[in-house]
Amino acid sequence: MTNPTERALPANSMVEHGEGDFGCSVMELRKLMELRSTEAMNQINAHYGGIINLCGRLKTNPVEGLSGNPADLEKRKQVFGQNLIPPKKPKTFLELVWEALQDVTLIILEIAAIISLVLSFYRPPGEENEQCGISVSSAEDEGEAEAGWIEGAAILFSVIIVVLVTAFNDWSKEKQFRGLQNRIEMEQKFSIIRNGHIIQLPVAEIVVGDIAQIKYGDLLPTDGVLIQGNDLKIDESSLTGESDLVKKSPERDPMLLSGTHVMEGSGRMVVTAVGVNSQTGIIFALLGASEGEEEKKKKAKTQDGVALEIQPLNSQEGIDNEEKEKKVAKMPKKEKSVLQGKLTRLAVQIGKAGLIMSSITVLVLILYFVIENFVIHRRPWLADCVPIYVQYFVKFFIIGITVLVVAVPEGLPLAVTISLAYSVKKMMKDNNLVRHLDACETMGNATAICSDKTGTLTMNRMTVVQAYIGDTRYRQLPSPDALVPNVLDLIVNGIALNSAYTSKILPPEKEGGLPRQVGNKTECALLGFVSDLKQNYHAVRHEVPEEKLYKVYTFNSVRKSMSTVIQKPSGGFRMYSKGASEIILRKCNRILDKKGEAVPFKNKDRDEMVRTVIEPMACEGLRTICLAYRDFNDVEPPWDNENEILTELTCIAVVGIEDPVRPEVPEAITKCKQAGITVRMVTGDNINTARAIATKCGILTPGDDFLCLEGKEFNRLIRNEKGEVEQEKLDKIWPKLRVLARSSPTDKHTLVKGIIDSTVGEQRQVVAVTGDGTNDGPALKKADVGFAMGIAGTDVAKEASDIILTDDNFTSIVKAVMWGRNVYDSISKFLQFQLTVNVVAVIVAFTGACITQDSPLKAVQMLWVNLIMDTFASLALATEPPTDSLLMRRPYGRNKPLISRTMMKNILGHAVYQLTVIFLLVFAGEKLFDIDSGRKAPLHSPPSQHYTIVFNTFVLMQLFNEINSRKIHGERNVFSGIFRNIIFCSVVLGTFVSQIFIVEFGGKPFSCTSLTLSQWFWCLFIGIGELLWGQVISTIPTQSLKFLKEAGHGITKEEITKDAEGLDEIDHAEMELRRGQILWFRGLNRIQTQIDVINTFQTGASFKGVIKRPTMGQHLDVKHVPSSSYVAVAPIRSSPTTSVAAAVPSPTLGNQSSQSIP
Repeated sequence: MTNPTERALPANSMVEHGEGDFGCSVMELRKLMELRSTEAMNQINAHYGGIINLCGRLKTNPVEGLSGNPADLEKRKQVFGQNLIPPKKPKTFLELVWEALQDVTLIILEIAAIISLVLSFYRPPGEENEQCGISVSSAEDEGEAEAGWIEGAAILFSVIIVVLVTAFNDWSKEKQFRGLQNRIEMEQKFSIIRNGHIIQLPVAEIVVGDIAQIKYGDLLPTDGVLIQGNDLKIDESSLTGESDLVKKSPERDPMLLSGTHVMEGSGRMVVTAVGVNSQTGIIFALLGASEGEEEKKKKAKTQDGVALEIQPLNSQEGIDNEEKEKKVAKMPKKEKSVLQGKLTRLAVQIGKAGLIMSSITVLVLILYFVIENFVIHRRPWLADCVPIYVQYFVKFFIIGITVLVVAVPEGLPLAVTISLAYSVKKMMKDNNLVRHLDACETMGNATAICSDKTGTLTMNRMTVVQAYIGDTRYRQLPSPDALVPNVLDLIVNGIALNSAYTSKILPPEKEGGLPRQVGNKTECALLGFVSDLKQNYHAVRHEVPEEKLYKVYTFNSVRKSMSTVIQKPSGGFRMYSKGASEIILRKCNRILDKKGEAVPFKNKDRDEMVRTVIEPMACEGLRTICLAYRDFNDVEPPWDNENEILTELTCIAVVGIEDPVRPEVPEAITKCKQAGITVRMVTGDNINTARAIATKCGILTPGDDFLCLEGKEFNRLIRNEKGEVEQEKLDKIWPKLRVLARSSPTDKHTLVKGIIDSTVGEQRQVVAVTGDGTNDGPALKKADVGFAMGIAGTDVAKEASDIILTDDNFTSIVKAVMWGRNVYDSISKFLQFQLTVNVVAVIVAFTGACITQDSPLKAVQMLWVNLIMDTFASLALATEPPTDSLLMRRPYGRNKPLISRTMMKNILGHAVYQLTVIFLLVFAGEKLFDIDSGRKAPLHSPPSQHYTIVFNTFVLMQLFNEINSRKIHGERNVFSGIFRNIIFCSVVLGTFVSQIFIVEFGGKPFSCTSLTLSQWFWCLFIGIGELLWGQVISTIPTQSLKFLKEAGHGITKEEITKDAEGLDEIDHAEMELRRGQILWFRGLNRIQTQIDVINTFQTGASFKGVIKRPTMGQHLDVKHVPSSSYVAVAPIRSSPTTSVAAAVPSPTLGNQSSQSIP
């Protein structure tokens, strides 16, 4: 496969050096990496004289690696480039300002303000005013009239403030997002050999010439050539689109490409291309990710900023551009997160109502004016008076727009963004690295968690505690003297050679600490067993280095075993095997007795051994591993015929490995049960072991009606004769299922998919899944929230996940639930506050305008209340820290409306109080306070004390209602924990101080005049009345108010109709608008702009960016491939409602859920 990339690449993307001191140039290596299989081998042999000579030219030792000399490393970076792909330039602050200015509501306000500004300078001759019939303020107010321009200017100024605040929020979120991305990149490390030592090196530090150790589950960070490999199979679908695994070996096809996944085996490679010169980098450059050309950027992105899944230029297939476009078009529609869907829908409904209200307001005002002047007073229409009429109409128009501005909840998307961003930041401290922002909110709705056992519920610190050797069961480990020398020898060699050489025991970091386990923990336990037998496994490995291993059958979830073949010095071969005891014992026909001699091992002996040895060990929660061997003394057998090779084994020993339960897990599971979340354990372990651990954790409690099944039994119960999964059968099983043992990753995926697709129960289940193995990818992708293990997890699992558990601990999942619920509650709190403000402000503006021809709350005041307070309030209410009480209730579920009946009671209750007070002040305030009336004031009259009191009282009522809004479930104590939230306190205080300044010094721009101390106290008293009124409202039981309706429901799948076809993202707001034909309203893209920022988070903060496995981005399912023994993960291109071909019970590739056995 050759890539026609040279001409497409920018000249500066690569360091053009000569060969320098190295025996090959960047261009030569790039051309080499574009070749495949035999073509590549011929080129390596002809041009470089073999792989070892290629290492020589790159001045590296294939066994020891580079020396690590800083000068040498620097030189390599200069000649061959760094392993970095330059990120796209972030948007500048000015670009974000320009985006914020695109909001149609703001544009209309600006135009209205400019017209108002221009007209305010127009002064018609005084005597004509009488003829126009317009009352103008008296002569002493002439100076005030001159200041008519101030209102227009103040509106423009408010708009500028709003735009800057929005742009700053977007900018800071973009910055946070980049920070998150960098954090994930820094987490990415790879095993590199330098100076003969294996070290974990950040991916960006890898240079050409490095020797990399690759193993199952790795995502390759660079291009390279394989030096030595054991049974290596690579998934190259992210580059070629082919889902079949590619076998790699130094003899046939040694080319390894960046961005591809190691699905089986292990090996060593020499790095030949990094960064922009690697295959991934070349494609990035083609997409314009590392250069600033706009057209390329546009081509590389879909509408909502999701990078396209690219099908690279495979010359043999000759994919045309049109075909590529078709592939992109077929990408399934991306459903918005549950919360976003509800919010967008709610915002649209509110916006529609606001639009109608504002239109009616403007209409009423204009009609009233026209009828009064030209019908009642019978005045003629004078040409000279037109500018004055226009001035009035503009004033009416501004009032109408103000009503609309207040009706549209701009603060909503901001509250969501702030709440999610704040939660993500805090969740980092709770060991949750959130990759997709909406996962954090979805976790709050989780009803089921399917967890791995090893490392998540247990400590993943494995030790051998029991053994069965030579007909004897040792409950404590035997001393080496108790064992026959040849048996001891077989145990030591069988463990030391038949384990990945990357697994090892290192001395403790601190004096008196436990030895460190590096690599696969089960293998470390076995190596620890060798050390406990006073033997040295290093000596054995030194004698037989990895290169001398003749053949390795690496561990995978199909075999559930690992075997290594070595050549015996005396001729012939010996194969050591280890694996799950029931699987290996089935393949044994002999066993070593007390004298260390092999004796026949029949079926009845095996059943007896299972009953007396394996089951008792498993019931104590131990994992049992069987060690066996086989000699081939005659001719060399056909190694590829695995079934023939892995039979007639001789059993050496069975060991019981303990992995203690994490001490904090039982409490965490109790919390989950209280919170209405069902925890299920899905493990590859023996059913007895799994049951014992599940009981220790509290997943199973004595006396409960529950199911514990093995994978085989599970498949038998849920599939029909054709082997297809039947949802009805699965629906009978999953509600009671608590433990699924001996399960393959396919079983895990089937279970997760079955629970999600199930219609049993009132609402659809929201499922969280933990996974660490490569083949957990489909289940992690399918789940509503996928948790990958940060320590034990493979790169593939991390890539497929939404949240990475940096400490692999189950309790972190419980914290994620708490944060998720907190996000939901924060947004409900803000909604309760926001909607009260909106309802009151809209009604006041509307009725005031209709009765007094002027809104009691002026445009600038409305902007202050709406935009500035909204922004601050969203900050205050969205940053409430979570409390344990969040875990004392059941999950809300996907269809739970955002505004519950209790919240509706609060909103309407407070609105009644506020409206009563405001109307009382507007229509009787001058009598109560003994001041001049502000009603029906002339066009440019100065601000009145009357209307200032109305405005001030209104703001103070909102301020105290903000404190009420801290509780949404009808709790009485609204102050509890208020001082834990510094942001809330400072926002409330800051808003109050700003209000004092606005009233006292705001003057004409804010239509305010200063108030006396007693007037201030009255305003404050009425405001505090909000808190007392809140207590009155909470005494009224919600049940008795039958007329209350909920609002802000989620959308049901049936409603996603053909309207949504052709959209990259199903935007429920867009669909509603299509139905309603209110296309003008689409302009309210403040909501869209801020949700776009969330989308930026959602598109998955991973340093791979554009290159993701095509199979991962789509609805995944598992498709049976009859010709071979594995299951390929295939993209199912279907709508969310169509049911998908189910998994087939064939075993699958890659590690099983808990990486149980090496």
